[in-house]
Amino acid sequence: MSDRAASVLTGAFTGRDPLWSRLRDDATELAASEPTLASFVHATILGHERLEQALAYHLSQKLASTDVGSLQVHEVFDRAYSDNPALGQAARADLTAIYERDPAVYTLVEPFLFFKGYQALQAYRLTHALWTQDRTALALHFQSRISEVFAVDIHPAATIGSGVMIDHGTGVVIGETAVVEDDVSLLQGVTLGGTGKEHGDRHPKIRRGVMIGAGAKILGNTEIGAYSRIGAGSVVLRPVPPASTAVGVPARVIGRAGCEHPAQEMNQLLDLGPEDYVI
Repeated sequence: MSDRAASVLTGAFTGRDPLWSRLRDDATELAASEPTLASFVHATILGHERLEQALAYHLSQKLASTDVGSLQVHEVFDRAYSDNPALGQAARADLTAIYERDPAVYTLVEPFLFFKGYQALQAYRLTHALWTQDRTALALHFQSRISEVFAVDIHPAATIGSGVMIDHGTGVVIGETAVVEDDVSLLQGVTLGGTGKEHGDRHPKIRRGVMIGAGAKILGNTEIGAYSRIGAGSVVLRPVPPASTAVGVPARVIGRAGCEHPAQEMNQLLDLGPEDYVI
């Protein structure tokens, strides 16, 4: 964990919620500095006692429709957070990941209020909770709304770990049997899809700490080894070993990952030295 991330998590194991306190402080400063947004900030963050309550409200306002109103959506989301504390833990880990990895982020309030990659991921987590409760129709309804509102399409049955950053978000597609482990970073336009009409376990398995560049397509039930990098625009059809860099169409392994934690470093340049290349 970087010093920057530690600064918002100090006290995490002492019964306090330092991330929520820091988010509220950031929100208070934003409301004071931009009066036009003050009512929005108070309704979305400062009017709530816990991060989970704020997220349930914020996402319900985003995903409500003429079919299912905001009060109904809020009730469903609020209950999901109450019934499953892991949802709130993942939301904190994801927010910390963005704060730590994205150089465009200066406060916690920015991704919470404005970044659709973060919001879409938290909304997916709620649909996944519904899916596991056999409320599949409602989960699919919200999947459709998430796609309409955020341009991110994640099947409710997909499995996604915590500490995940979806940067920008636009055009991200993650299929039904895909697995994304903890501490992964992926950018806009990434597809974790199938290869055709096959059934069963047919989507990629992305192991811990992987970074996937913008526009990359990983297709089929193939594994991307832990702490690897997938270059922007690549089409991956075969497994990638751990701690490797794969690029191209179709992708091939060109060397090692270049660092121990690609998802945190977010280095998308192929600045490999001679010692890093596969011979």
